[in-house]
Amino acid sequence: MAFYTGVFDSLGLREWCDADKQDGPLSMAQLLARKKAAEAGGDAQAAMDAISGPAPFPSLDELHRACDAVPRTRDFTSGAEQLFLDVKDPLKVVLDPITQPLSFLLDESLALFMWLPWYVLIPLLALLTWWATRSWKVLALVAASFLGMAFIDHYDYAVQTLSIVFVCTIFCVILGVPIGIAMARSDRLQGGLTPVLDMLQTLPTFVYLIPLIFLFSVTESKLYGIAIILYAIVPVIRLTNLGIRLVDRDVIEAADAFGMTSRQKLWGVQIPLALPNIMAGVNQTIMMSLAMVVIASLVSAPGLGVLVLRGIRNLELGVGLVSGLCIVLLAIVLDRSTKAALERIDRSER
Repeated sequence: MAFYTGVFDSLGLREWCDADKQDGPLSMAQLLARKKAAEAGGDAQAAMDAISGPAPFPSLDELHRACDAVPRTRDFTSGAEQLFLDVKDPLKVVLDPITQPLSFLLDESLALFMWLPWYVLIPLLALLTWWATRSWKVLALVAASFLGMAFIDHYDYAVQTLSIVFVCTIFCVILGVPIGIAMARSDRLQGGLTPVLDMLQTLPTFVYLIPLIFLFSVTESKLYGIAIILYAIVPVIRLTNLGIRLVDRDVIEAADAFGMTSRQKLWGVQIPLALPNIMAGVNQTIMMSLAMVVIASLVSAPGLGVLVLRGIRNLELGVGLVSGLCIVLLAIVLDRSTKAALERIDRSER
């Protein structure tokens, strides 16, 4: 007999508990529960042992065994699922046109990166690295890394991963920097968005994919694009907000004394002084985008993550290890490039 049966009886809730009892066929779980209750009722010593034993935690399932009117845990999870399914169609009608540019850019960027031959794309990446960093060491690292991955036939996968990271980082910066600026200007907005950012930062990576699979087709690139952006946008928002809030008050007072408007202060004083923090946020966003790309291979995202997934599924140790090392190499390249660019910005600010 359930431990809390006496509690419901003493509170006079037995009628309420039995009101929802089913007269029709019982499930196997209900039959087993009734059999155990009958066995416990027929054995007085067992009943006394059950009463004298430690009280189980009053979870939903434990209370349901004593009172049929209390919902079970699976009823709770089914209710959450049904709530999402009820809002899925109207939500999809709103999100589809908004997210279509993301799909377009992901597909077109991937096509462009794959269309450019290696002897064009690698020099272009080297020139971009030199323009951003002015560092021969970083330039040599970028060129050697991509040539090495091409030598072991991982170049195409690396370029696909780079394409996805490139597009998602641009979206994170376009969306994240204005949100960070707005948070820096409003304490109320910061208080409201901080729990949301905390949730996005701590939510397990696989959980991002669950609702998106129900909203979009697995063949749509925006499925993994949205997951990557939601996961990676948090650092650029937080560090933009922090960078603008850390601008020296004396500098702001001097700008006010010169009669600068809010827009002039933002673009002429606050953003230039907060740029190192903003670039640090971009660096972290790139790293988190790269990490999420590997997880997104579960929902048809191309790139090096596909090889990692293949190594896991087919127990191909070499494929998984080599592709994992290529991901590490790509992460090092992106990290060193953005940090060198950040150091250059710091030197120019000084």
